[in-house]
Amino acid sequence: MTHAPDSHHHVPDSPVYRRTSVPGNVLRGVMIGVVETVPGVSGGTVALVVGIYRQLIDSASAMVSAVRALITGPDRVNSMHVYLSLVQWRVVLPVMLGMGIGLFTAVQFIGGWVETYPELTRAAFFGMVVVSIAVPFRMALRSAGGRLSPRHWVLGATATAVAFVLVSLPPGMVEPHWWLVLPAAAVTVTALLLPGLSGSFLLLTFGLYEPTIAAARDFNVGYLSVFFAGAVLGLVSIVKGLKWLLDHHHTTTMVVLTGVMVGALRTLWPWQTEDRGLLAPDQLLGPAIGLAAAGAAVVAVLVILDFRLSRQMS
Repeated sequence: MTHAPDSHHHVPDSPVYRRTSVPGNVLRGVMIGVVETVPGVSGGTVALVVGIYRQLIDSASAMVSAVRALITGPDRVNSMHVYLSLVQWRVVLPVMLGMGIGLFTAVQFIGGWVETYPELTRAAFFGMVVVSIAVPFRMALRSAGGRLSPRHWVLGATATAVAFVLVSLPPGMVEPHWWLVLPAAAVTVTALLLPGLSGSFLLLTFGLYEPTIAAARDFNVGYLSVFFAGAVLGLVSIVKGLKWLLDHHHTTTMVVLTGVMVGALRTLWPWQTEDRGLLAPDQLLGPAIGLAAAGAAVVAVLVILDFRLSRQMS
């Protein structure tokens, strides 16, 4: 069990991260905020692709530890300051600003696009997610020394199957009462921490996607306050466990995340019924392939740039 440091302890060494600029981090936040409005696309995936995933996880963990130290002591104030010094503020604050900008901008349009052009919208994001799968898979290979064990392949296949089944469940529709919104938001925030898991898709499954998009579009303070409170509860609940997995079982975690992303592609197949039944391609096959290729190219550029920057900084 990890204990809060006291005034006699030195600040723990921080991991070495790739340097990022403040304007660049605002842009990264905008991208995360935009994709979080799209069912089937994960903000955590974007964080991985643009190279700030680990900074966000470690910073969130440090903030949770700071709050816990302030509440449980013994040397509360000093312990809190030690943990807060580990937060990557040059990443966290600009990303949060950018996320707000991206989210509240995207909700003005995304709902209409998904409703009016569902096949083409899903096709574009299908292409994006296909290429994004390379990010956690490459991380798993790197931490495994270039070769995955049979156990890793089994875990990845299992994660793929489980994700495929879960995203095949038909969507529901419920009244957005606060006692439903609160736990739903707590679960949904995991999408910011787990690449391959879409927060908007979870809301769609809970039947709260349209009410949440409408609340963000109309700036419904009451609804958004309850949603934010649930998101904070979810963040506090799982961030420590995820950080532990990344620290102690990095290869396994990345393999499972890769499998989840592969399985989650099922929800982005362009041709579906309202109950998520899969259909054969129709006359939109040509435009869908073009948009999928365009989406894949956009993410491929990001992945290549991040790879080259990582090599230069290493």
